Order: sequence, then structure tokens, then C-alpha cells
Amino acid sequence: MDLSFSPSSSTDGGSFKLIELPPDLCKLIENAIEHATPLQLKVKGHAAEDAVLCTPDKTFAVRSVVLSNSVLVVAPPPDASSADFADDGVVIRDQVNEILELTPCIPRLHALTALLRGREYDDGQEDDEALDGQEEMTKYTYKDALNKIQASDVELDRGLKDRHILVINGSLQPIAPDYLSRLLELILNVLIALSLPHEAASVENLTSALADDHDIPRTVSTQIMSWFGEVKDGKWKMNVEALMREVGLSVLRPHKHDPINLNDLISKWKTLVGDTFESHADISVLSGNYLVSTNDSESLTYFPASSLPVDPARRFADLFLTRSRWKGTDISPFLADIAIDSKERDKLLLKFARATINTQGVWYTARAQYNG
Repeated sequence: MDLSFSPSSSTDGGSFKLIELPPDLCKLIENAIEHATPLQLKVKGHAAEDAVLCTPDKTFAVRSVVLSNSVLVVAPPPDASSADFADDGVVIRDQVNEILELTPCIPRLHALTALLRGREYDDGQEDDEALDGQEEMTKYTYKDALNKIQASDVELDRGLKDRHILVINGSLQPIAPDYLSRLLELILNVLIALSLPHEAASVENLTSALADDHDIPRTVSTQIMSWFGEVKDGKWKMNVEALMREVGLSVLRPHKHDPINLNDLISKWKTLVGDTFESHADISVLSGNYLVSTNDSESLTYFPASSLPVDPARRFADLFLTRSRWKGTDISPFLADIAIDSKERDKLLLKFARATINTQGVWYTARAQYNG
């Protein structure tokens, strides 16, 4: 074949990028082509951020990898009848010296905390007045989050749910933890008062009671029910473990510096949830939110993983500043939100920590060269 440069090669230069698709993303695209179904891929990131590529339900980090050999981008001649090009000629449009590598990564939802600071929904706010008195520039809408937060749509919705962020009049407002705890106690009380089964409670009856007797807007109570269970066909099926966890955290949360005895925590926890659910007050559901005193195994302090840096190096720096060594089973819950799976978690441990084994199991300490 005759090779020749395109007349527009000077302007085309640098306009082509090659992306190497991981197997699951490749399969997703192939299925969309095969079944002629639309597939939307989004690249997200500000100028100061590393870009990510989002599918409808996953996020991939984008990394540039330099190629040892240049790759030519070629095309058939633009006009086969032109005398400038041979019939079997190939026109060089551009050359590529790097590929973009995609690797699965955790959604970058931590930005929500800073963006929504000071916008908490608390007691006394009505759903249609929640934004009154707020400056327009402080509003952050669900649409803003879809466009700017580096996460897929599914991951964003899950993140709003896990972080207990309300969508009110299109704007995002995290609910105040103390107010959420009070609402959950009210929900449990109303279930008992109305003899509603927690496996299939009437949404209408529950929201009406909360609105009429406690002035809780329906849009708020309905969203809270969706956080702690499934709302379907007018019924609410409670996620008992999720709700028990949040109530347990309400007891633990005030003890960030002042330790609480394990038995006292369990006792207060059971009192709040009542006889029906007291058997679910198990400390294991609070994993990743507390530290056990090294001097007293019955003494706990509030230490949430959500308050730690999301950057792995800084996360490990904070963990090893808190404790010089960690048992393997104790440190793992504090790495769950920065690793996509157990393999990724183990890689982080290998990179930032040194393992030793004794009769008590695996222990981790900071690597000698680790400087956080």
C-alpha cells in the first residue's frame, strides 16, 4: 500500500486518543452494539482533578500510559478519484504515543461532604421552606451532582442514600445525625402504636402518622424509609440491620473522646429500639466506627472511617498515628471504603504496611520508609 500524509495531518495531530477497555467494559459496549441499545459513557473531572470514565453503574480511573512504539491512525483516501492518492493508498491522519488505561476505582463521593457543609436539614424545617433564606449560590442540586461528582449515576444514588442526603425541591441536604436518630425512634414507636409489621408496613399510614402527630414532612419520612428498607407497592420492608446500625451509632457518636462501656452502649441501644428489635443490637454492625481501648477491651470510642482521608497514603498515616500497630481484623473495616474489593485492600496493606504474625494472628505496622 502507498502511505501518504493527510492534508489535514497538521490540524489532526493530537486529536486522536486510544483507550484500552477492560474486559467488563468491552463486553458492555459489545452488548450495546449487538442489541442496538443506547449506552452513555461520561468522562468527569475538573481541570485540577484526574479524569474518570463512568458507565451507568461503575467508575473507572483514567491513566495515561506511554507506548514504546508510535501507533499510526490511518484512513482510506478522502476522495478515491483524486489524483493525489493511489486507489489502494492509506492516509496517515495522526500518530499516537500513549494509550488511556481504565481501571475500576471507588466513586469519588467524598466531595459531597465539603459541597454540602452548612446545608444540613434539621428539626423545624418544612420541606417547601427548607431552602428559604439560603443564598442562591449555596444551593447544590441533584443535577449538579450528576454532572460534577466523579461517580456513576447508580453509585451517586447509593452514596446519597448511605450518606443520608435528602433531595428536597431538587436540592441536596444532608440530614442532621441527631435529627435522623430522633426520626428513626419515632418510626419505631409509630410501628408499635399502629401495630404495623416492619416487613410490610403501610407507607400511607406511617407517613400520615408522622406528619399529623409529629409534623414530619412526607417527602422526608418517605426518603428515610427508602434509606432503611425497600418501599414498593405502598409497603415498606424495613432493613433491620441498617436501621439498628444507625440507632447504635447515635449512642456511640457522642463518645469520640469520652469512652463508653460496651455493656452500657448495648443497654442504651436496646432501650431505644424496644423489645421487638433488641436482639439485633449487636456491636458487629458498628464495625468501622469504633476503637476498642488497648487497656480495657470493654471500653469503646467513636472513630468513624468516614472521617478519615480518602487518599490511601494519608489514610494509613492517620491510622498509624492513632495506633502504632493494628490487628488485621481491626484495620480491615477502616479500608473498606477506599478499596473496590478485598484484593485491592490487600494491595494497599502490602504497599503501606508491614505484616507480622504471632499467636494472636496477623498484625500490621507502618513500613520503615512510609512517611505518609
